[in-house]
Amino acid sequence: MALTLLPAVDVRDGKAVRLRQGESGSETDYGSPLDAARTWVDAGAQWIHLVDLDAAFGTGDNRAQLRRIVAELGDAVNIEMSGGVRDDASLDAALEAGAARVNIGTAALENPEWTARVIAKYGDRVAVGLDVRGHTLAARGWVKEGGDLFETMRFLDNAGCSRYVVTDVTRDGMMSGPNIDLLREVAERTDAKVTASGGISKLADLEAIKTLDDLGVDSAILGKSLYAGAFTLPEALAVAAD
Repeated sequence: MALTLLPAVDVRDGKAVRLRQGESGSETDYGSPLDAARTWVDAGAQWIHLVDLDAAFGTGDNRAQLRRIVAELGDAVNIEMSGGVRDDASLDAALEAGAARVNIGTAALENPEWTARVIAKYGDRVAVGLDVRGHTLAARGWVKEGGDLFETMRFLDNAGCSRYVVTDVTRDGMMSGPNIDLLREVAERTDAKVTASGGISKLADLEAIKTLDDLGVDSAILGKSLYAGAFTLPEALAVAAD
């Protein structure tokens, strides 16, 4: 099975940035988010992972810019939107902007009843981000603890969650390799699909993730590895192909 790749465009203060271990203040500036997204589309991306970091951290939002990106590129690529989606208004805004899928993070931990309701309403257009240190979830832009990973998964599985986006926070932006053991643990405990996120630094990491395809790990988010030039998106797509 081919591995779907989602180049990430993280937006803060109107700029495309990358963080180290998700820490506010650790940004590296990569310029225009629209230009970044267009670069990945031109290189063959079928999905973009678009993140509003200000909304995630509670320091404002970049909603207008994200809407512009979806408006300009949404016909050419599927866009997964993430960051600060915690209520009906923010979820509806993302879906109405044209997002193919919306990733819910903190709300799944702080407002599980609402999360269960929107999963029931929107099905596979809603994914849940599981941002993890060890087996402890991280919330509010990764600055607060959010409970036990597997207890949360049990609730979300019962609610019908169809996809988890699993990030080892300690590896995100660090180019230290994905946490294959964590991905396997999650995938073995759920029937939902799993998107791998965090730490990918070389093409061999994609090969390692592909070994989990029979467990339901069917996609991976690429961030720092692309921006730092560890490999090109066409090279990654060639490895990811079936």
